[in-house]
Amino acid sequence: MSVMGVQPYLDFSGRCDEALAFYREAIGAEVLMLMRFNQSPEPMPPGVLPARFEDKVMHASFRVGGSTLMASDGCGNGKGFSGVSLSLAVADEAAADRAFAALGDGGTVTMPLTKTFWSPKFGMVRDRFGVDWMVSVASCPPG
Repeated sequence: MSVMGVQPYLDFSGRCDEALAFYREAIGAEVLMLMRFNQSPEPMPPGVLPARFEDKVMHASFRVGGSTLMASDGCGNGKGFSGVSLSLAVADEAAADRAFAALGDGGTVTMPLTKTFWSPKFGMVRDRFGVDWMVSVASCPPG
């Protein structure tokens, strides 16, 4: 078996445009590609999409730092996120403070930013879309 890689694919159940705008502002995400259901070269089978979903995001890819994630509005049947967290590594404590505050805006802090044995700052937050994030400074300086 030759595996090419694994990428998170997030289903925002009708809120993908809002989520992408939020991640652009909060953590500098860059949208690489976005296609709406009404732009698909092949129409969706009848009954798959809820009413008024034609303008929703069928597929998007976006970059955060060196990582690429994928997202969509799904077909309106998302059940939220469970058992998965996205780990965001930042260069320094000030960047951790900014990213954590931005991701937590409208969300819930599940572990405040604090010093740990592996990082000078680490914290966990669930953003307004229900995505769990672990924010940490990439490495603990010696000393």
